[in-house]
Amino acid sequence: MMLARLTTLVRTAPRVSQLPLPISARVPLLARSKATKASDSAATSLQDRHVSFPGATFGSVFTEKMEFISDYPTIPTYRVLDIEGKVIVEGQDPKLSKEECMKIYRTMISLNQMDMIMYEAQRQGRISFYMTNYGEEGTHLGTAAALTSDDVIFGQYREAGALLYRGFSVQQCMHQCYGNENDLGKGRQMPVHYGSKALNIQTISSPLGTQLPQAAGSAYALKREGKDACVVCFFGEGAASEGDFHAALNMAATTESPVIFFCRNNGYAISTPAREQYRGDGIASRGHGYGMHTIRVDGNDVLAVYNVVKEARRIAVEEQKPVLIEALTYRVGHHSTSDDSSAYRPKKEVADWMKQDAPINRFRKYLEAKKWWSEDQEQALRKEVQTAVSHLFTDVYDELPWNLQEQKAKLDALMAKYPEQYDTTGHAKTKLS
Repeated sequence: MMLARLTTLVRTAPRVSQLPLPISARVPLLARSKATKASDSAATSLQDRHVSFPGATFGSVFTEKMEFISDYPTIPTYRVLDIEGKVIVEGQDPKLSKEECMKIYRTMISLNQMDMIMYEAQRQGRISFYMTNYGEEGTHLGTAAALTSDDVIFGQYREAGALLYRGFSVQQCMHQCYGNENDLGKGRQMPVHYGSKALNIQTISSPLGTQLPQAAGSAYALKREGKDACVVCFFGEGAASEGDFHAALNMAATTESPVIFFCRNNGYAISTPAREQYRGDGIASRGHGYGMHTIRVDGNDVLAVYNVVKEARRIAVEEQKPVLIEALTYRVGHHSTSDDSSAYRPKKEVADWMKQDAPINRFRKYLEAKKWWSEDQEQALRKEVQTAVSHLFTDVYDELPWNLQEQKAKLDALMAKYPEQYDTTGHAKTKLS
């Protein structure tokens, strides 16, 4: 464009050669005339190479070399802590306060204990369904800590930690799972479909991926209202295979809406491994196709997730641009109480991930290195949390009904007969009946 404007100026300005000059001065003017023509020709050549079709992107040029692009650079995975909880580059440590770190860690433990007890409760027939969050706690808490209370959360069904951090209590989780009169949804939803208008948490729904376009629309509404807030939308890599994923990203990109699309890539869409779901460089590589700011992060590193979401929020709110985050993590638990993950992945794989790189363990090591945490504090916290969650069951039934007693007896007998088929190592140790 600059060359074109300069050419226009040269063509419309009065030519110096039109003025009466001595013959000795006319020779350089002839040379200048030739130079001007050469400049015009070069500018025209550049204009000819520029692709001006209405559907072309800015900067696209013509080429006479036929080449199909198939190799792209692999997007790196950002991290702050190594698996031993040590800060790799000091400048990347967000330097959260002790109080903030304690809130994050206590919420992790509360979520972990709630999962163990509720999973056991479902197995005893107390509730109809449940989904644990084992192994993905880092994605929940790192995100929640980086947001403000005005930011709107659209969850899928494995982000309970983010809700607990924001103030959705364990008691409210129990009310929802039991569908009792204190449930905010009045029992209209199946278990783990939490929501709270007061906390800006949109109610979770079962259909896969429907929250994605809803989040894009909600973010556009925030933009129209001039709110100093953004939308965060959680989803898994399986949901990214739904058409709603593409519709949502395209809408958010074209409307330049303040939304953060947060993909929890835990490696399995129920039983389908990631290698069978898609090709290319994961979910993050799709962001470029929609012209989005994109990053990939170690989802088991709560500090890395915090840094990434903090910056993503700045981009979304200050620049009014959508952001795509792909967090690599691992789902340690079964997909749900209706699933047996040993049918599609070896138990050793799960055990190795629990031992080597659980987000809770990594963050705990970070806290211990700062002298903010100890084994005695760990045991005291787990006992405190487990007792509190267990007591929530005491006023459900004055006496366990005969049908549940019968179901429990049958289940106990079945588990005793086939112990190799029922791994109870992760179950709560408290007696719930």
